[in-house]
Amino acid sequence: MHLKALIFDCDGVILLSEDLHRVAYNAAFEHFQIIPNGKDEIANWSEQFYDKLQNSIGGGKPKMRWYFGEFGWPTSSILNRVPETDDEKTQLIDTLQDWKTLKYQEIVSSGKVPAREGVIRLMDEARAAGLLVGVCSAATKSSAICVLESLLGKERFDSLDVFMAGDDVDQKKPDPMIYRIAAERLSVDPKECLVVEDSTIGLQAAQGAGMRCVITYTSSTSDQDFKGAERVLSGLTDEHTLDWLSQGGSIYDDRQAVAARA
Repeated sequence: MHLKALIFDCDGVILLSEDLHRVAYNAAFEHFQIIPNGKDEIANWSEQFYDKLQNSIGGGKPKMRWYFGEFGWPTSSILNRVPETDDEKTQLIDTLQDWKTLKYQEIVSSGKVPAREGVIRLMDEARAAGLLVGVCSAATKSSAICVLESLLGKERFDSLDVFMAGDDVDQKKPDPMIYRIAAERLSVDPKECLVVEDSTIGLQAAQGAGMRCVITYTSSTSDQDFKGAERVLSGLTDEHTLDWLSQGGSIYDDRQAVAARA
């Protein structure tokens, strides 16, 4: 089926953001003195722990809710005690997420964080070829907008044919809801869409929506199983043109070649 739309994930695809999010969460834990029940130290997510967490649970609030449910709901300067009711737990999570989001946006908008190589070129190439271009992110809308405006520029962001964030759907990736709705808003068949993702969670969401998918993996997702992806790439180099990426029928995975060069 003829390709009509190119849709990008945001975190990990447009921006290598994993460690930026981790740093922002740890800053929030420090700011609000988040100490899990039964512990005597402020919560701190290591790189190894966050790699596993982000690749198993989509969305910031679900991550924290799982973490506190697993390791103990914390005392904090927000409530000055362990939350007892669902409303108090929600208040804690919401406050942490709001503060973390502002910290993350501060880091991203500093001008010191570049877009991932090749992404802007590929977006412009798709636009020049007459394709619809969109972004579907699991991040909060304010964070995603901050990333896209800071890294792509406001004009390129405003020209997107569809933009959706985690706030726009009830179910996060790997649920395919966000991509299904994106196809509806673009008025295209999902089979006419090619998605660029960086993780198994994103791949499953794209596949569940009936879309084709190209993976540009990161250091934390490089060992995942990307069965069903048409391309599995360490990044988008100049040779990875829209024509090459959208060719159907052949599977390409560069991980073995990359490992051999290391």
